[in-house]
Amino acid sequence: MTATTEFTPQPPSEPMSATSTAAGTTAAAVPDQHGGELPVLHPAVNLWFTAHARDLPWRRPEAGPWGVMVSEFMLQQTPVARVLPVYEQWLARWPRPADLAAEPSGEAVRAWGRLGYPRRALRLHGAATAITERHGGDVPSEHAQLLSLPGIGEYTAAAVASFAYGQRHAVLDTNVRRVIARAVTGVEYPPNATTAAERRLARALLPEDTETAARWAASSMELGALVCTAKNPACGRCPISAQCAWLRAGKPPHEGPARRTQTYAGTDRQVRGRLLAVLREAVTPVSQRELDAVWHEPVQRARALDGLVSDGLVEPLAGGVYRLPQS
Repeated sequence: MTATTEFTPQPPSEPMSATSTAAGTTAAAVPDQHGGELPVLHPAVNLWFTAHARDLPWRRPEAGPWGVMVSEFMLQQTPVARVLPVYEQWLARWPRPADLAAEPSGEAVRAWGRLGYPRRALRLHGAATAITERHGGDVPSEHAQLLSLPGIGEYTAAAVASFAYGQRHAVLDTNVRRVIARAVTGVEYPPNATTAAERRLARALLPEDTETAARWAASSMELGALVCTAKNPACGRCPISAQCAWLRAGKPPHEGPARRTQTYAGTDRQVRGRLLAVLREAVTPVSQRELDAVWHEPVQRARALDGLVSDGLVEPLAGGVYRLPQS
């Protein structure tokens, strides 16, 4: 979900026509690459968001920039329902970046629980440490400063700048990319990896007004999560169904490369998860014998354990015992 380069849209070949929107801001119809005009999507989607947005803790004012950042790390490839309890516990224990930075990185891995992709916990700990050392414990507001933090790529930097500080950035997660792919380009799914063309298009669709643009970032993401879903989209409830190029074309099926599907059972990811579960529960270093008991296949088990050590998630000690990292 992250990338490192932000692309600037090409200037239009003719002046943009201003139109008054229902949201009380000025929108612009932007010429697309074929000489037509891009639809102005944000007024209807922002109004829909006002009525239908979920009440999530990271959207509340008291969450602050740190709460927003924590949520963005946790929500990567993980559903909201799984994130909510871990998020609440995390913020109760570490309400500020300095609180997390003061503890060993292994405690972040322990608290991460079964959210999956536990390297995110290490990256969040690294970001908290950098925030404490470089920025006096306050999450920086500048996009470039956010991007320079460990573990933060283009998506997360743009998301924190937009959601926490109300700035104007193209925030392209899977949900937003799907909304734009269907509504504007007329295809069911975006490419597997974010392209330069997608970034240019997303920036061209951004409202000029900063506050409206920040709201569009959140509302388009929510629309993709609740209505324009990957499977069985609720087009009858979509506020921009009349403008959707994919719907107007008869919802043609996906014709590009097969979409990636993730498996879990029997994979190294499952073995890694079982090994980490033992280490998270332990208060003292864990023996090789205890780890050997979690998986029957010795070669795969050893490979998974070596990977955890290589990723910095597990620390081997003398005597053949292991623990979560204490650095």
